[in-house]
Amino acid sequence: MSSSNPALRNPGAHFGTLGVLWIVYGVIRLIMAACLLIYTSTATLMFGALLNRVADPFTLMGLFHFLYAAVIVLSVVCGLLAIFAGLALLGGRGVGRNLTLVAAILSLCDIPLGITLGTYTLVVLLPIHAA
Repeated sequence: MSSSNPALRNPGAHFGTLGVLWIVYGVIRLIMAACLLIYTSTATLMFGALLNRVADPFTLMGLFHFLYAAVIVLSVVCGLLAIFAGLALLGGRGVGRNLTLVAAILSLCDIPLGITLGTYTLVVLLPIHAA
């Protein structure tokens, strides 16, 4: 049996559910980015409280701000990409598969939902080469 056999693999059957899951994941990531922005001062204060006994606290605080901003940007990018990928899958667009694969790879850094959804998406959307 070849991999194009519908009995072996029917990728269209999962696209509707997968599209809805990606939209939900995108909304969750955007909510996470909003929470990170809202609680920036709290996170800075909590991290700064740990720096009273280190040799160079200003360098570490600068690094913290850089990494915190990078996490916010990554969360927004992943959220928007996930929503666009979900809408493309639901609409049956040809670019939906590639966009969803990129969103799946970027979501692998998010525990546990991103790893679960990203791994499932990679398994469903990547081609199988059967012997």
